[in-house]
Amino acid sequence: MSDERPRRRPRERLLRGEPVTEPLPISESLRLTPYRDPRVSLAPEEEAETRKSLDLAVRVGELLLRCGAGTRDVEASVVAVAAAAGLRRLEVDITNQSLLVQCPSSSGTPVTLLRVVRSSTRDFARLAAVHQFVDRIVSTEFDIDRAFEELKAIQREPRLYPRWLVMLGFGGLAGGVAMLLGGQRVAVVVAVISSILIDVLGRWLARRGLPAFYVAAAGGAVSTMLAWAAYNLSQNLPDDYQMRSTGFAVAVAAGIVVLLPSRTMVAAVEDAVTGYPVTGAGRLLTVVLAAAGIIVGVAAGLQLSLRIDSAFDLDLSSPNSLKLDQLTNPNPGLALALIGGAIGAFSGAVTMRSRPRMLLPTAGLGLGAAAVNYGLSHGLDVGATTAVAIAAVGVGIVGRMLALRLGAPALVLVVPAVSPLLPGLRIFRGMYEAIAGSAVGAEGVADPGTGVASLVGAAAVALAISTGVVLGDVMSARFDRPIVQRRRARRR
Repeated sequence: MSDERPRRRPRERLLRGEPVTEPLPISESLRLTPYRDPRVSLAPEEEAETRKSLDLAVRVGELLLRCGAGTRDVEASVVAVAAAAGLRRLEVDITNQSLLVQCPSSSGTPVTLLRVVRSSTRDFARLAAVHQFVDRIVSTEFDIDRAFEELKAIQREPRLYPRWLVMLGFGGLAGGVAMLLGGQRVAVVVAVISSILIDVLGRWLARRGLPAFYVAAAGGAVSTMLAWAAYNLSQNLPDDYQMRSTGFAVAVAAGIVVLLPSRTMVAAVEDAVTGYPVTGAGRLLTVVLAAAGIIVGVAAGLQLSLRIDSAFDLDLSSPNSLKLDQLTNPNPGLALALIGGAIGAFSGAVTMRSRPRMLLPTAGLGLGAAAVNYGLSHGLDVGATTAVAIAAVGVGIVGRMLALRLGAPALVLVVPAVSPLLPGLRIFRGMYEAIAGSAVGAEGVADPGTGVASLVGAAAVALAISTGVVLGDVMSARFDRPIVQRRRARRR
């Protein structure tokens, strides 16, 4: 009997469209996350049980948003908890300050929950605790009432480290940045003291309801004026204790790095790159406003100091003048750069309240990032932006692998490790060129366009750091399955 099925011609097979794709189960959306292959429970039979399971997932996402997690991590955690609780279909909508989740009950009635996050903080210890909580939920059987109690305990746990230690952490971060930039001893000390005072001032202003833009502007102005005061006072001291003009710039640059919102900057780029443009745009606006406030403050401080101090003039032959060629390519020496990178990363982790067991690994990542950046930019003469991007990619790859071994999300190690690489010196150089007129045109008129170009270069470096970290995290996501499986096997 002959086969009566119609045979497709080669041309028809070549031009045939793709088949219709069915929606993937929510557990399949976790395949490149630390919560891949969750242990799925039976679907809730009652609408009240569905609402309770959904409420647990939403509260996890709310706490992550409050602690500074990225949108991708928040969504993955919400989906993982919902999948482990037996929910089969889920719709998640996340903005900067809210979390909207919906799923159908067993009867088909949609259950919708909304949580609003009215405040946020940098609390990486609590973030790691939530990560471990979700990891236990997706890998072992759990009782939902007990899970609620455990989550409430995480919420009520006191913040890690006393406030005075966090304040010293800001000083250590500024000192590490000053060392990484090649600042002399006096500049490092001034950077440490200035950053501690800026932190005290910022908290005082924030308690009085001043918006973050004005707090950043005040910090930038105070950093510049304190460095100027230290510069002038040091001129009456012996030569070994005098602050040079480059030291002045390094001290201000360190204060700028401390004021920059590094976590929000990385999260904004991560959201935009990974498919969350609305949230990314909102966070990017926050970063732009903070950076604008810093620039306004530094500009005001520079204008005031240039008016009252004749040491900063347009005569670049003066020994006390600011030599921009030294600021463009500082060469601190390998040993000083490595020490500065490690101290800056360690101190940055303290300011973000990472757990004590995370501090030394973070310092190691910061040292490695400084070594790669120094070797490429000074050893191989690679461009500064390219060098810092490659270093950020390496931090993203190693940071994710190491963080999963320690039971934490990658950003807990990655963000403090790359903080010392932020372009504080370029921002200061751009402001000085625009205000002091250090670039002089053919007609002897100061060219403010050179300062704008330096500020654009600073933005390029910041973007290179953020995109490099995200790229490293994405590249390593396909190779961390053995780490996740070993951790779950030990737990079972």
